[in-house]
Amino acid sequence: MQVDAHDPLERERVDELVARGRAAMRKFAGADQARVDEAVTALAWSIYKPEHARELAELAVRHTGMGNVTDKITKNQRKTFGTLRDLMRAKTVGIIEELPDLGLVKYAKPVGVVAAVVPSTNPSATAVNKAMMAVKGKNAVIVSPSPVALTTSARTVKLMREGLDQIGAPVDLIQVMPEPATKSMTSMLMESCDLAVVTGSQNNVRTAYRSGTPAIGVGAGNVPVIIDETADLGAAAKKICASKTFDNATSCSSENSLIILDEVYDDAIQALKTVGGYLANADEKNLIAKTHWVDGRINRRVLAKDAEVIAREMGLSKTAGQSRFLMVEETGAGPDYPFSDEKLSLVLTIYRVADFTEAIARVRTILDFKGRGHSCGVHTANMDRARQLAETLDVVRVLVNMAHTFGNGGGFDSGLNFTLSMGCGTWQGNSITENLSYRHFINVTHLATTIPEDKPSEAALFGAHWERYGR
Repeated sequence: MQVDAHDPLERERVDELVARGRAAMRKFAGADQARVDEAVTALAWSIYKPEHARELAELAVRHTGMGNVTDKITKNQRKTFGTLRDLMRAKTVGIIEELPDLGLVKYAKPVGVVAAVVPSTNPSATAVNKAMMAVKGKNAVIVSPSPVALTTSARTVKLMREGLDQIGAPVDLIQVMPEPATKSMTSMLMESCDLAVVTGSQNNVRTAYRSGTPAIGVGAGNVPVIIDETADLGAAAKKICASKTFDNATSCSSENSLIILDEVYDDAIQALKTVGGYLANADEKNLIAKTHWVDGRINRRVLAKDAEVIAREMGLSKTAGQSRFLMVEETGAGPDYPFSDEKLSLVLTIYRVADFTEAIARVRTILDFKGRGHSCGVHTANMDRARQLAETLDVVRVLVNMAHTFGNGGGFDSGLNFTLSMGCGTWQGNSITENLSYRHFINVTHLATTIPEDKPSEAALFGAHWERYGR
């Protein structure tokens, strides 16, 4: 039964959260950069602390049934550490930039109370990631978790609040939606806050954009990766395996399809088998297809589960269950080819193509079906190939010789900033075409003063046009 979006009790609860957030912001308004950075560090430590990272990982796996504890611990710590590195290098209080030649001085200001919608796949890491970015801009944030991950997200928020309390900062800078966190309350929260930032469900993204509040939504992933004839096949296989299997493929950046050039196809498959891949035969492919989707939706019994679990669920052999990931050969993309879709499982789709031109065409058909705007990758020794992808494909990120899960959302050997929320531009109806960062959580005031006149002559601007077409 759909809950009335204007239920007075729910409205009262949302309004109270927002009011407390605004009060906390007023208390924190005078904080200088050092104090802000102290608060951000406290938030980071609340999840990075080893016993907390483990506790939250165990809670997430227990309540969502997705991923695995070891990798979630790594995710909680790695993403938080990387984000803290990025934030400690940024200025967000007072004057943040001076451009004397242009007569401009830029001042950072808070955006206000932020509604942070968090997915079930990353109920702790995403919550802390957004909170750190928001508080870096002296904002308050209200976390709206996935219902199945409410316990984990609520515990995460409690630990963050304890971190703020320890340093004497207003604890209501961080809050969480109370149980039960209904869809209508999330919608009201988006309407009542000053900025909505949504990671996860595309329904929530669309709701945010309809809310009337400035909103940042991110898109769905379905990453295709090319392996060409110049690639280091052993290195590529190791990276793909590490990325695909991390946290049982819960990341939207996880490789979903490999497009392998014919010249190296057999050797690439062997390299993938060597690192733990299992290539399904035609009968096994049918079994996987019948089990992986139920009524057109991913079966939660295989969603982000261990290979042993999904192999048993699908009726596959013991050998398949002992692998690290499953490979399925496919020939097309679109609604009639479900393996071309995002799978959020340890199933990797394999395409065989004649040459690099056909590889690009296949990537395009996959992305046009699902994931356009998000990302793609290539394993190659030919940078011209990588540049060709960047020039011709509608994606925000093209990764070269990288494990996608560890590079797309920021890496210590990647120039992309750390985040768990990746914009996909207008290709997916998103308002940002980059990784979410602190820059999206500040307003900027521009102080402008006069400079020597910078007005070129008419001839300088129109001369070439006049010469070619006349005046």
